[in-house]
Amino acid sequence: MTAISEKPFNHPIALYRALRSAWSAETASPPASWSADNPAKNHCSVTALIVQDHFGGDILSTRTVGGTHFYNLIDGTRWDLTVSQFAEPIPFDDTPPSREAAMSDTTPDKYRIITERLQRGG
Repeated sequence: MTAISEKPFNHPIALYRALRSAWSAETASPPASWSADNPAKNHCSVTALIVQDHFGGDILSTRTVGGTHFYNLIDGTRWDLTVSQFAEPIPFDDTPPSREAAMSDTTPDKYRIITERLQRGG
């Protein structure tokens, strides 16, 4: 089903800090759009999946100029660990897509790579 890190994160901020070193061009969708100056760029779907693995809750989406953006709702709090990719505020529609919709915006390989990096500690 879903892969859970052997080293659990006690808070979404702790997971965010680990994700910043796990994100790369190899895990972005599409890879050519990634840069070290903006590591969260094009990692919203895979990140939303991983956040749900660790903290449960719901995956939500909203429409942006660039397309569909994915983020999470955990215990009534909206968590968007990739919002830093945007140069300006975005609207939050809080549309509840399926986990499959988020996975279709990334690949199983990208999901596996980030999960393995998190398990290794970066």
